[in-house]
Amino acid sequence: MTHADDPNTLDFSSLPPYQPRAFVPAGANLADARTVVGLYQGLLDRPVASAEALERWLLDRSELDAAVDQHQAILYIRMTCQTDDAARAAAYKQFVETVVPPVSSISDKLDRKYLEARRTCPLPERRYGVYERRVRADVELFREENVPLKTEESLLAQEYQTVTGAMTVEFQGAERTMPEMGKFLLEPDRPLREAAWRATARRRLADRDRLDDLFEKMLGLRGRIAANAGCRDFGEYQFRAMHRFDYTPADCRRYHETVARQVVPLWREIHEDRRRRMRVETLRPWDTAVDPEGRPPLRPFEQAGQLVSKAIDVFRRTDPALGEQFARMDRLALLDLASRKGKAPGGYQASLGEARRPFIFMNAVGTDDDVRTLLHEGGHAFHSLAAAEEPLLAYRHAPMEFCEVASMGMELLAEGHLGVFYNAGDLKRSRRRHVEGIVAILPWVATIDAFQQWIYGHPGHSRAERRAAWLEIFDRFSGGVVDWTDLAEEKAASWHRQLHIFEYPFYYIEYGIAQLGALQLWVRARQDGAAALAGYRRALALGGSRPLPELFAAAGLEFDFSEATIGPLMRVVGEELQRL
Repeated sequence: MTHADDPNTLDFSSLPPYQPRAFVPAGANLADARTVVGLYQGLLDRPVASAEALERWLLDRSELDAAVDQHQAILYIRMTCQTDDAARAAAYKQFVETVVPPVSSISDKLDRKYLEARRTCPLPERRYGVYERRVRADVELFREENVPLKTEESLLAQEYQTVTGAMTVEFQGAERTMPEMGKFLLEPDRPLREAAWRATARRRLADRDRLDDLFEKMLGLRGRIAANAGCRDFGEYQFRAMHRFDYTPADCRRYHETVARQVVPLWREIHEDRRRRMRVETLRPWDTAVDPEGRPPLRPFEQAGQLVSKAIDVFRRTDPALGEQFARMDRLALLDLASRKGKAPGGYQASLGEARRPFIFMNAVGTDDDVRTLLHEGGHAFHSLAAAEEPLLAYRHAPMEFCEVASMGMELLAEGHLGVFYNAGDLKRSRRRHVEGIVAILPWVATIDAFQQWIYGHPGHSRAERRAAWLEIFDRFSGGVVDWTDLAEEKAASWHRQLHIFEYPFYYIEYGIAQLGALQLWVRARQDGAAALAGYRRALALGGSRPLPELFAAAGLEFDFSEATIGPLMRVVGEELQRL
Protein backbone atom coordinates (compact mmCIF):
# COMPACT_ATOMS: atom_id res chain seq x y z
CA MET A 1 0.00 0.00 0.00
CA THR A 2 1.37 3.43 -0.94
CA HIS A 3 1.02 6.61 1.03
CA ALA A 4 -1.48 7.80 -1.58
CA ASP A 5 -3.88 4.99 -0.69
CA ASP A 6 -4.01 5.20 3.12
CA PRO A 7 -5.68 8.16 4.85
CA ASN A 8 -4.73 6.77 8.25
CA THR A 9 -1.05 7.60 7.69
CA LEU A 10 -1.82 11.31 7.77
CA ASP A 11 -0.66 12.19 11.27
CA PHE A 12 2.50 14.06 10.16
CA SER A 13 4.10 13.30 13.54
CA SER A 14 7.38 12.30 11.89
CA LEU A 15 7.82 15.64 10.13
CA PRO A 16 10.42 17.72 12.01
CA PRO A 17 10.49 21.52 11.91
CA TYR A 18 12.51 22.95 9.03
CA GLN A 19 14.87 24.33 11.63
CA PRO A 20 14.99 24.08 15.43
CA ARG A 21 12.56 26.35 17.23
CA ALA A 22 14.06 29.46 18.78
CA PHE A 23 10.92 30.89 20.37
CA VAL A 24 8.07 28.35 20.53
CA PRO A 25 8.60 25.72 23.27
CA ALA A 26 9.08 22.23 21.86
CA GLY A 27 6.16 20.74 23.77
CA ALA A 28 3.70 23.61 23.32
CA ASN A 29 0.10 22.42 22.91
CA LEU A 30 -0.99 24.38 19.83
CA ALA A 31 -4.57 23.11 20.10
CA ASP A 32 -4.95 24.93 23.41
CA ALA A 33 -6.07 28.54 23.08
CA ARG A 34 -4.51 29.69 26.35
CA THR A 35 -1.12 28.30 25.37
CA VAL A 36 -1.20 29.86 21.92
CA VAL A 37 -2.49 33.24 23.09
CA GLY A 38 0.11 33.24 25.88
CA LEU A 39 2.89 32.90 23.32
CA TYR A 40 1.49 35.73 21.23
CA GLN A 41 1.06 37.84 24.36
CA GLY A 42 4.76 37.39 25.07
CA LEU A 43 5.51 38.97 21.71
CA LEU A 44 3.06 41.77 22.37
CA ASP A 45 4.68 42.54 25.72
CA ARG A 46 8.28 42.39 24.48
CA PRO A 47 10.04 45.78 24.23
CA VAL A 48 11.37 46.61 20.76
CA ALA A 49 13.93 49.41 20.83
CA SER A 50 16.12 48.87 17.76
CA ALA A 51 15.99 47.68 14.18
CA GLU A 52 17.85 44.52 15.19
CA ALA A 53 15.33 43.83 17.96
CA LEU A 54 12.45 44.40 15.54
CA GLU A 55 13.87 41.94 13.03
CA ARG A 56 14.32 39.35 15.81
CA TRP A 57 10.73 40.02 16.90
CA LEU A 58 9.51 39.46 13.33
CA LEU A 59 11.37 36.15 13.08
CA ASP A 60 9.92 34.94 16.38
CA ARG A 61 6.44 35.93 15.30
CA SER A 62 6.96 34.15 11.98
CA GLU A 63 8.03 30.99 13.81
CA LEU A 64 4.92 31.06 15.98
CA ASP A 65 2.63 31.85 13.05
CA ALA A 66 4.13 28.94 11.10
CA ALA A 67 3.65 26.49 13.96
CA VAL A 68 0.01 27.52 14.51
CA ASP A 69 -0.74 27.58 10.77
CA GLN A 70 0.72 24.12 10.37
CA HIS A 71 -1.39 22.77 13.21
CA GLN A 72 -4.53 24.13 11.58
CA ALA A 73 -3.45 22.87 8.15
CA ILE A 74 -3.01 19.34 9.48
CA LEU A 75 -6.44 19.40 11.09
CA TYR A 76 -7.94 20.63 7.81
CA ILE A 77 -6.10 18.00 5.75
CA ARG A 78 -7.26 15.19 8.01
CA MET A 79 -10.84 16.48 7.98
CA THR A 80 -11.02 16.80 4.17
CA CYS A 81 -9.37 13.42 3.66
CA GLN A 82 -12.25 11.79 5.59
CA THR A 83 -15.21 14.15 6.04
CA ASP A 84 -17.35 11.39 7.56
CA ASP A 85 -14.94 10.93 10.47
CA ALA A 86 -16.65 12.72 13.37
CA ALA A 87 -13.48 12.98 15.45
CA ARG A 88 -11.57 14.74 12.68
CA ALA A 89 -14.44 17.13 12.03
CA ALA A 90 -14.73 17.90 15.75
CA ALA A 91 -10.99 18.56 16.10
CA TYR A 92 -11.02 21.02 13.22
CA LYS A 93 -14.19 22.69 14.48
CA GLN A 94 -12.74 23.01 17.99
CA PHE A 95 -9.63 24.75 16.64
CA VAL A 96 -11.65 27.13 14.46
CA GLU A 97 -13.95 28.03 17.36
CA THR A 98 -11.45 28.29 20.22
CA VAL A 99 -8.00 29.13 18.80
CA VAL A 100 -8.57 31.11 15.61
CA PRO A 101 -10.71 33.92 17.11
CA PRO A 102 -8.30 35.00 19.90
CA VAL A 103 -5.34 34.65 17.54
CA SER A 104 -7.09 36.93 15.03
CA SER A 105 -7.61 39.55 17.71
CA ILE A 106 -4.09 39.50 19.09
CA SER A 107 -2.60 39.37 15.57
CA ASP A 108 -4.16 42.76 14.90
CA LYS A 109 -2.48 44.11 18.03
CA LEU A 110 0.84 42.66 16.85
CA ASP A 111 0.40 44.29 13.44
CA ARG A 112 -0.17 47.64 15.14
CA LYS A 113 2.87 47.09 17.36
CA TYR A 114 4.97 46.44 14.27
CA LEU A 115 3.78 49.62 12.52
CA GLU A 116 4.43 51.65 15.65
CA ALA A 117 7.92 50.18 16.05
CA ARG A 118 8.72 50.98 12.42
CA ARG A 119 8.43 54.68 13.22
CA THR A 120 11.53 54.56 15.42
CA CYS A 121 13.23 51.38 14.14
CA PRO A 122 13.72 51.83 10.39
CA LEU A 123 14.07 48.69 8.30
CA PRO A 124 15.20 48.43 4.64
CA GLU A 125 12.33 49.36 2.32
CA ARG A 126 13.44 46.91 -0.35
CA ARG A 127 13.26 44.04 2.12
CA TYR A 128 10.14 44.93 4.11
CA GLY A 129 8.05 47.18 1.83
CA VAL A 130 5.84 44.39 0.49
CA TYR A 131 5.30 43.00 4.00
CA GLU A 132 4.42 46.41 5.39
CA ARG A 133 1.76 47.24 2.81
CA ARG A 134 0.02 43.96 3.61
CA VAL A 135 0.14 44.72 7.33
CA ARG A 136 -1.28 48.20 6.80
CA ALA A 137 -4.15 46.82 4.72
CA ASP A 138 -4.94 44.24 7.41
CA VAL A 139 -4.90 46.86 10.17
CA GLU A 140 -7.21 49.13 8.20
CA LEU A 141 -9.73 46.30 7.70
CA PHE A 142 -9.63 44.62 11.10
CA ARG A 143 -12.66 44.95 13.36
CA GLU A 144 -13.01 43.00 16.60
CA GLU A 145 -16.70 42.39 15.94
CA ASN A 146 -15.80 40.53 12.74
CA VAL A 147 -13.84 37.83 14.57
CA PRO A 148 -16.87 35.71 15.58
CA LEU A 149 -18.46 36.33 12.18
CA LYS A 150 -15.42 34.92 10.41
CA THR A 151 -15.46 31.92 12.71
CA GLU A 152 -19.07 31.28 11.77
CA GLU A 153 -18.18 31.67 8.09
CA SER A 154 -15.40 29.07 8.42
CA LEU A 155 -17.81 26.62 10.00
CA LEU A 156 -20.27 27.13 7.16
CA ALA A 157 -17.47 26.37 4.70
CA GLN A 158 -16.81 23.16 6.63
CA GLU A 159 -20.50 22.31 6.29
CA TYR A 160 -20.24 22.76 2.51
CA GLN A 161 -17.35 20.27 2.51
CA THR A 162 -19.44 17.82 4.51
CA VAL A 163 -22.48 18.11 2.24
CA THR A 164 -20.55 17.72 -1.01
CA GLY A 165 -18.18 15.07 0.36
CA ALA A 166 -21.18 12.90 1.27
CA MET A 167 -22.59 12.92 -2.26
CA THR A 168 -22.57 9.47 -3.85
CA VAL A 169 -24.57 7.89 -6.65
CA GLU A 170 -25.91 4.36 -7.04
CA PHE A 171 -24.96 3.53 -10.62
CA GLN A 172 -24.54 0.21 -12.41
CA GLY A 173 -25.00 -1.69 -9.17
CA ALA A 174 -22.41 0.18 -7.11
CA GLU A 175 -22.17 3.23 -4.88
CA ARG A 176 -19.84 5.72 -6.56
CA THR A 177 -18.26 9.03 -5.58
CA MET A 178 -18.85 12.09 -7.74
CA PRO A 179 -15.28 11.96 -9.19
CA GLU A 180 -15.85 8.30 -10.05
CA MET A 181 -19.04 9.24 -11.88
CA GLY A 182 -17.01 11.65 -13.99
CA LYS A 183 -15.19 8.72 -15.58
CA PHE A 184 -18.40 7.66 -17.34
CA LEU A 185 -18.50 10.99 -19.20
CA LEU A 186 -15.40 9.82 -21.08
CA GLU A 187 -17.05 6.65 -22.40
CA PRO A 188 -17.91 6.43 -26.16
CA ASP A 189 -21.37 5.00 -25.36
CA ARG A 190 -23.57 8.11 -25.55
CA PRO A 191 -26.61 6.66 -23.72
CA LEU A 192 -24.27 5.54 -20.91
CA ARG A 193 -22.80 9.04 -20.65
CA GLU A 194 -26.26 10.58 -20.55
CA ALA A 195 -27.42 8.20 -17.83
CA ALA A 196 -24.34 8.93 -15.73
CA TRP A 197 -24.66 12.69 -16.22
CA ARG A 198 -28.34 12.72 -15.32
CA ALA A 199 -27.80 10.51 -12.25
CA THR A 200 -25.04 12.82 -11.01
CA ALA A 201 -27.11 15.94 -11.68
CA ARG A 202 -30.11 14.48 -9.83
CA ARG A 203 -27.90 13.81 -6.84
CA ARG A 204 -26.64 17.38 -6.81
CA LEU A 205 -30.17 18.74 -7.15
CA ALA A 206 -31.20 16.71 -4.10
CA ASP A 207 -29.07 19.09 -2.01
CA ARG A 208 -29.88 22.22 -4.01
CA ASP A 209 -32.05 23.86 -1.34
CA ARG A 210 -29.62 22.94 1.41
CA LEU A 211 -26.73 24.55 -0.51
CA ASP A 212 -28.79 27.65 -1.34
CA ASP A 213 -29.69 28.01 2.32
CA LEU A 214 -26.05 27.61 3.29
CA PHE A 215 -24.92 30.17 0.74
CA GLU A 216 -27.44 32.75 1.89
CA LYS A 217 -26.15 32.40 5.44
CA MET A 218 -22.69 33.07 4.04
CA LEU A 219 -23.95 36.12 2.14
CA GLY A 220 -25.46 37.57 5.29
CA LEU A 221 -22.25 37.10 7.26
CA ARG A 222 -20.09 38.55 4.50
CA GLY A 223 -22.31 41.60 4.17
CA ARG A 224 -22.04 42.26 7.90
CA ILE A 225 -18.25 41.79 7.81
CA ALA A 226 -17.92 44.35 5.02
CA ALA A 227 -20.25 46.85 6.69
CA ASN A 228 -18.38 46.55 9.99
CA ALA A 229 -15.13 47.37 8.18
CA GLY A 230 -16.66 50.45 6.57
CA CYS A 231 -16.64 49.00 3.04
CA ARG A 232 -19.21 49.70 0.36
CA ASP A 233 -19.83 45.97 -0.13
CA PHE A 234 -18.13 42.64 0.37
CA GLY A 235 -16.47 42.92 -3.03
CA GLU A 236 -14.54 46.00 -1.90
CA TYR A 237 -13.73 44.36 1.43
CA GLN A 238 -12.46 41.14 -0.13
CA PHE A 239 -10.37 42.89 -2.77
CA ARG A 240 -8.50 44.70 0.00
CA ALA A 241 -8.37 41.65 2.27
CA MET A 242 -6.81 39.59 -0.54
CA HIS A 243 -4.06 42.22 -0.95
CA ARG A 244 -4.83 42.95 -4.58
CA PHE A 245 -2.58 45.97 -4.84
CA ASP A 246 -1.59 45.69 -8.50
CA TYR A 247 -4.96 45.59 -10.29
CA THR A 248 -8.54 46.74 -9.78
CA PRO A 249 -12.11 45.40 -10.17
CA ALA A 250 -12.31 47.48 -13.34
CA ASP A 251 -9.30 45.55 -14.69
CA CYS A 252 -11.22 42.32 -13.98
CA ARG A 253 -14.20 43.59 -15.93
CA ARG A 254 -11.88 44.46 -18.83
CA TYR A 255 -10.65 40.87 -18.65
CA HIS A 256 -14.27 39.71 -18.97
CA GLU A 257 -14.82 41.90 -22.01
CA THR A 258 -11.58 40.86 -23.71
CA VAL A 259 -12.29 37.17 -23.13
CA ALA A 260 -15.74 37.60 -24.64
CA ARG A 261 -14.16 39.11 -27.77
CA GLN A 262 -10.94 37.14 -28.12
CA VAL A 263 -11.51 33.75 -26.50
CA VAL A 264 -15.21 32.86 -26.70
CA PRO A 265 -15.15 32.75 -30.54
CA LEU A 266 -12.27 30.25 -30.42
CA TRP A 267 -14.12 28.25 -27.77
CA ARG A 268 -17.18 28.23 -30.04
CA GLU A 269 -15.05 26.93 -32.93
CA ILE A 270 -13.71 24.11 -30.76
CA HIS A 271 -17.24 23.06 -29.84
CA GLU A 272 -18.47 23.25 -33.41
CA ASP A 273 -15.53 21.12 -34.54
CA ARG A 274 -16.40 18.62 -31.80
CA ARG A 275 -20.05 18.50 -32.91
CA ARG A 276 -19.05 17.79 -36.52
CA ARG A 277 -16.57 15.09 -35.57
CA MET A 278 -19.14 13.42 -33.29
CA ARG A 279 -21.77 13.62 -36.06
CA VAL A 280 -24.49 14.81 -33.71
CA GLU A 281 -27.13 17.46 -34.32
CA THR A 282 -26.37 19.28 -31.07
CA LEU A 283 -23.86 18.91 -28.25
CA ARG A 284 -25.38 17.96 -24.94
CA PRO A 285 -23.67 18.44 -21.53
CA TRP A 286 -22.56 14.79 -21.54
CA ASP A 287 -20.81 15.24 -24.92
CA THR A 288 -18.15 17.79 -23.96
CA ALA A 289 -15.50 15.54 -22.36
CA VAL A 290 -15.62 12.36 -24.45
CA ASP A 291 -13.20 11.80 -27.31
CA PRO A 292 -14.98 13.20 -30.40
CA GLU A 293 -13.71 10.36 -32.59
CA GLY A 294 -15.40 7.78 -30.37
CA ARG A 295 -12.15 6.33 -29.08
CA PRO A 296 -12.11 4.85 -25.57
CA PRO A 297 -11.09 7.21 -22.77
CA LEU A 298 -7.44 7.78 -22.03
CA ARG A 299 -6.37 5.54 -19.18
CA PRO A 300 -2.96 6.75 -18.06
CA PHE A 301 -2.91 4.70 -14.85
CA GLU A 302 -5.02 2.32 -12.78
CA GLN A 303 -3.99 2.93 -9.16
CA ALA A 304 -2.81 6.01 -7.29
CA GLY A 305 0.58 4.40 -6.73
CA GLN A 306 1.11 4.19 -10.49
CA LEU A 307 0.19 7.85 -10.82
CA VAL A 308 2.86 8.72 -8.24
CA SER A 309 5.66 6.66 -9.77
CA LYS A 310 5.00 7.91 -13.29
CA ALA A 311 4.70 11.52 -12.11
CA ILE A 312 8.11 11.23 -10.43
CA ASP A 313 9.53 10.15 -13.79
CA VAL A 314 7.86 13.06 -15.60
CA PHE A 315 9.16 15.59 -13.10
CA ARG A 316 12.67 14.12 -13.26
CA ARG A 317 12.67 14.43 -17.04
CA THR A 318 11.50 18.03 -16.72
CA ASP A 319 14.17 18.80 -14.11
CA PRO A 320 16.04 16.17 -12.04
CA ALA A 321 15.87 18.29 -8.89
CA LEU A 322 12.10 18.62 -9.15
CA GLY A 323 11.74 14.89 -9.64
CA GLU A 324 13.70 14.20 -6.47
CA GLN A 325 11.62 16.73 -4.52
CA PHE A 326 8.42 14.98 -5.55
CA ALA A 327 9.84 11.54 -4.75
CA ARG A 328 10.70 12.81 -1.28
CA MET A 329 7.11 14.01 -0.81
CA ASP A 330 5.97 10.46 -1.52
CA ARG A 331 8.47 9.00 0.94
CA LEU A 332 7.28 11.43 3.62
CA ALA A 333 3.59 10.49 3.10
CA LEU A 334 2.74 13.98 1.83
CA LEU A 335 0.29 12.70 -0.79
CA ASP A 336 -3.34 11.52 -0.57
CA LEU A 337 -4.46 11.08 -4.15
CA ALA A 338 -7.11 8.36 -4.50
CA SER A 339 -10.86 9.09 -4.54
CA ARG A 340 -12.99 7.36 -1.90
CA LYS A 341 -16.30 7.74 -0.14
CA GLY A 342 -16.31 10.50 2.46
CA LYS A 343 -13.43 12.41 0.93
CA ALA A 344 -14.00 16.10 0.20
CA PRO A 345 -14.22 17.01 -3.50
CA GLY A 346 -11.53 18.66 -5.59
CA GLY A 347 -7.79 18.91 -5.14
CA TYR A 348 -5.39 21.25 -3.38
CA GLN A 349 -1.85 21.75 -2.18
CA ALA A 350 -1.44 22.78 1.45
CA SER A 351 1.77 24.18 2.89
CA LEU A 352 2.91 22.94 6.30
CA GLY A 353 4.41 26.17 7.57
CA GLU A 354 6.79 24.90 10.23
CA ALA A 355 8.11 21.87 8.35
CA ARG A 356 8.14 24.01 5.18
CA ARG A 357 6.80 21.04 3.28
CA PRO A 358 3.85 20.77 0.85
CA PHE A 359 1.00 18.27 0.97
CA ILE A 360 -1.10 17.30 -2.07
CA PHE A 361 -4.76 16.24 -1.87
CA MET A 362 -6.61 14.81 -4.89
CA ASN A 363 -9.49 12.58 -5.99
CA ALA A 364 -7.73 10.55 -8.68
CA VAL A 365 -9.75 7.90 -10.53
CA GLY A 366 -7.47 7.08 -13.47
CA THR A 367 -8.21 9.84 -16.00
CA ASP A 368 -6.15 12.23 -18.10
CA ASP A 369 -7.47 15.08 -15.96
CA ASP A 370 -5.91 13.42 -12.91
CA VAL A 371 -2.50 13.56 -14.56
CA ARG A 372 -2.93 17.25 -15.29
CA THR A 373 -4.18 17.92 -11.78
CA LEU A 374 -1.12 16.28 -10.25
CA LEU A 375 1.20 18.30 -12.48
CA HIS A 376 -0.74 21.41 -11.40
CA GLU A 377 -0.56 20.68 -7.68
CA GLY A 378 3.05 19.58 -8.14
CA GLY A 379 3.82 23.08 -9.42
CA HIS A 380 2.36 24.52 -6.24
CA ALA A 381 4.46 22.09 -4.21
CA PHE A 382 7.66 23.10 -6.03
CA HIS A 383 6.78 26.74 -5.37
CA SER A 384 6.48 26.03 -1.66
CA LEU A 385 9.80 24.18 -1.61
CA ALA A 386 11.57 26.85 -3.69
CA ALA A 387 10.72 29.50 -1.09
CA ALA A 388 11.44 27.30 1.93
CA GLU A 389 14.64 29.11 2.88
CA GLU A 390 12.81 32.43 3.27
CA PRO A 391 12.82 33.29 7.03
CA LEU A 392 9.51 35.19 7.03
CA LEU A 393 6.37 33.08 6.75
CA ALA A 394 4.61 35.96 4.97
CA TYR A 395 7.17 35.80 2.17
CA ARG A 396 7.01 32.03 1.78
CA HIS A 397 3.61 32.48 0.09
CA ALA A 398 3.34 34.41 -3.16
CA PRO A 399 0.15 36.19 -4.25
CA MET A 400 -2.27 33.66 -5.72
CA GLU A 401 -2.03 35.28 -9.14
CA PHE A 402 1.56 34.05 -9.30
CA CYS A 403 1.06 30.85 -7.32
CA GLU A 404 -1.16 29.71 -10.17
CA VAL A 405 1.55 30.54 -12.70
CA ALA A 406 3.69 28.05 -10.79
CA SER A 407 1.03 25.35 -11.14
CA MET A 408 -0.31 26.07 -14.64
CA GLY A 409 3.22 26.70 -15.86
CA MET A 410 4.31 23.27 -14.63
CA GLU A 411 1.47 21.65 -16.57
CA LEU A 412 2.91 23.16 -19.75
CA LEU A 413 6.61 22.71 -18.95
CA ALA A 414 6.14 19.01 -18.17
CA GLU A 415 3.78 18.17 -21.01
CA GLY A 416 6.58 17.17 -23.37
CA HIS A 417 7.42 14.26 -21.08
CA LEU A 418 3.98 12.68 -20.77
CA GLY A 419 5.05 9.82 -22.99
CA VAL A 420 5.67 8.19 -19.60
CA PHE A 421 1.88 7.80 -19.42
CA TYR A 422 0.95 7.49 -23.11
CA ASN A 423 1.89 6.11 -26.50
CA ALA A 424 2.38 8.62 -29.33
CA GLY A 425 -1.26 8.65 -30.42
CA ASP A 426 -2.67 9.00 -26.93
CA LEU A 427 -0.09 11.67 -26.10
CA LYS A 428 -1.37 13.77 -29.01
CA ARG A 429 -4.94 13.31 -27.76
CA SER A 430 -3.91 14.32 -24.25
CA ARG A 431 -2.11 17.42 -25.47
CA ARG A 432 -5.08 18.55 -27.56
CA ARG A 433 -7.39 18.06 -24.58
CA HIS A 434 -5.05 20.20 -22.52
CA VAL A 435 -4.92 23.04 -25.05
CA GLU A 436 -8.70 22.95 -25.38
CA GLY A 437 -8.88 23.07 -21.58
CA ILE A 438 -6.74 26.19 -21.52
CA VAL A 439 -9.17 27.86 -23.92
CA ALA A 440 -12.04 26.67 -21.72
CA ILE A 441 -10.66 27.97 -18.42
CA LEU A 442 -10.35 31.58 -19.58
CA PRO A 443 -14.11 32.11 -20.21
CA TRP A 444 -14.99 29.96 -17.19
CA VAL A 445 -12.90 32.27 -15.00
CA ALA A 446 -14.75 35.22 -16.50
CA THR A 447 -18.05 33.44 -15.74
CA ILE A 448 -17.24 32.81 -12.08
CA ASP A 449 -15.68 36.22 -11.48
CA ALA A 450 -18.50 38.11 -13.20
CA PHE A 451 -21.06 36.10 -11.22
CA GLN A 452 -19.34 36.89 -7.94
CA GLN A 453 -19.12 40.58 -8.86
CA TRP A 454 -22.87 40.49 -9.56
CA ILE A 455 -23.68 38.65 -6.31
CA TYR A 456 -21.88 41.06 -4.02
CA GLY A 457 -22.78 44.09 -6.09
CA HIS A 458 -26.49 43.32 -5.57
CA PRO A 459 -26.97 42.85 -1.82
CA GLY A 460 -30.39 41.62 -0.80
CA HIS A 461 -31.08 39.92 -4.12
CA SER A 462 -33.54 37.03 -4.28
CA ARG A 463 -32.82 33.45 -5.31
CA ALA A 464 -34.75 34.04 -8.51
CA GLU A 465 -32.64 37.10 -9.32
CA ARG A 466 -29.44 35.19 -8.57
CA ARG A 467 -30.57 32.36 -10.80
CA ALA A 468 -31.36 34.74 -13.66
CA ALA A 469 -27.99 36.48 -13.29
CA TRP A 470 -26.16 33.15 -13.36
CA LEU A 471 -27.93 32.02 -16.51
CA GLU A 472 -27.27 35.30 -18.31
CA ILE A 473 -23.56 35.29 -17.37
CA PHE A 474 -23.22 31.58 -18.15
CA ASP A 475 -24.64 32.06 -21.63
CA ARG A 476 -22.46 35.10 -22.29
CA PHE A 477 -19.22 33.17 -21.84
CA SER A 478 -20.19 29.61 -22.81
CA GLY A 479 -20.50 30.31 -26.52
CA GLY A 480 -24.06 28.98 -26.59
CA VAL A 481 -23.02 25.74 -28.28
CA VAL A 482 -24.22 23.20 -25.70
CA ASP A 483 -27.89 22.25 -25.79
CA TRP A 484 -29.48 22.34 -22.30
CA THR A 485 -33.00 21.44 -23.49
CA ASP A 486 -35.04 19.89 -20.63
CA LEU A 487 -32.19 20.62 -18.18
CA ALA A 488 -33.20 24.07 -16.95
CA GLU A 489 -32.92 23.21 -13.24
CA GLU A 490 -29.57 21.51 -13.66
CA LYS A 491 -28.15 24.48 -15.57
CA ALA A 492 -29.50 27.00 -13.06
CA ALA A 493 -27.86 25.15 -10.14
CA SER A 494 -24.58 24.34 -11.89
CA TRP A 495 -22.69 27.04 -9.97
CA HIS A 496 -23.10 24.98 -6.79
CA ARG A 497 -20.25 22.77 -8.03
CA GLN A 498 -17.75 25.64 -7.87
CA LEU A 499 -16.47 25.36 -4.32
CA HIS A 500 -14.61 28.69 -4.53
CA ILE A 501 -17.93 30.58 -4.52
CA PHE A 502 -18.76 29.00 -1.17
CA GLU A 503 -15.38 28.66 0.50
CA TYR A 504 -13.09 31.27 -1.08
CA PRO A 505 -15.21 34.22 -2.22
CA PHE A 506 -13.71 36.25 -5.06
CA TYR A 507 -10.84 33.81 -5.43
CA TYR A 508 -11.00 32.85 -9.11
CA ILE A 509 -9.82 35.69 -11.35
CA GLU A 510 -6.34 34.57 -10.27
CA TYR A 511 -6.68 31.51 -12.51
CA GLY A 512 -7.28 33.65 -15.58
CA ILE A 513 -4.42 36.04 -14.84
CA ALA A 514 -2.10 33.13 -14.12
CA GLN A 515 -3.12 31.15 -17.21
CA LEU A 516 -2.02 34.07 -19.34
CA GLY A 517 1.32 34.04 -17.51
CA ALA A 518 1.63 30.27 -17.98
CA LEU A 519 0.90 30.59 -21.70
CA GLN A 520 3.66 33.19 -21.98
CA LEU A 521 5.99 30.74 -20.20
CA TRP A 522 4.97 28.02 -22.68
CA VAL A 523 5.70 30.27 -25.67
CA ARG A 524 9.07 31.13 -24.12
CA ALA A 525 9.86 27.44 -23.48
CA ARG A 526 9.22 26.60 -27.13
CA GLN A 527 11.92 29.11 -28.04
CA ASP A 528 14.41 28.30 -25.26
CA GLY A 529 13.38 25.59 -22.81
CA ALA A 530 16.38 25.95 -20.51
CA ALA A 531 15.91 29.71 -20.15
CA ALA A 532 12.19 29.32 -19.50
CA LEU A 533 12.79 26.72 -16.77
CA ALA A 534 15.52 28.83 -15.20
CA GLY A 535 13.27 31.89 -15.14
CA TYR A 536 10.44 29.83 -13.69
CA ARG A 537 12.59 28.53 -10.84
CA ARG A 538 14.12 31.97 -10.22
CA ALA A 539 10.67 33.52 -9.82
CA LEU A 540 9.43 30.69 -7.58
CA ALA A 541 12.34 31.23 -5.19
CA LEU A 542 11.22 34.83 -4.59
CA GLY A 543 8.08 33.56 -2.85
CA GLY A 544 5.98 36.61 -2.00
CA SER A 545 8.83 39.00 -1.31
CA ARG A 546 8.22 41.19 -4.37
CA PRO A 547 5.11 42.79 -5.96
CA LEU A 548 3.25 40.84 -8.63
CA PRO A 549 4.71 42.66 -11.66
CA GLU A 550 8.23 41.88 -10.41
CA LEU A 551 7.43 38.21 -9.86
CA PHE A 552 6.15 37.94 -13.42
CA ALA A 553 9.19 39.82 -14.73
CA ALA A 554 11.56 37.48 -12.87
CA ALA A 555 10.10 34.62 -14.94
CA GLY A 556 10.39 36.69 -18.12
CA LEU A 557 6.64 37.35 -18.29
CA GLU A 558 4.40 40.40 -18.59
CA PHE A 559 1.89 41.08 -15.82
CA ASP A 560 -0.90 42.04 -18.16
CA PHE A 561 -4.32 40.66 -18.99
CA SER A 562 -5.43 43.15 -21.60
CA GLU A 563 -6.22 42.55 -25.25
CA ALA A 564 -2.57 43.28 -26.11
CA THR A 565 -1.58 40.06 -24.32
CA ILE A 566 -4.66 37.88 -24.77
CA GLY A 567 -5.03 38.43 -28.52
CA PRO A 568 -1.55 37.20 -29.59
CA LEU A 569 -1.66 34.29 -27.14
CA MET A 570 -4.98 33.10 -28.56
CA ARG A 571 -3.48 33.17 -32.05
CA VAL A 572 -0.65 30.90 -30.90
CA VAL A 573 -3.16 28.60 -29.17
CA GLY A 574 -5.29 28.46 -32.30
CA GLU A 575 -2.24 27.48 -34.36
CA GLU A 576 -1.40 24.74 -31.86
CA LEU A 577 -4.92 23.36 -32.08
CA GLN A 578 -4.60 23.23 -35.86
CA ARG A 579 -1.27 21.40 -35.54
CA LEU A 580 -2.77 18.85 -33.16
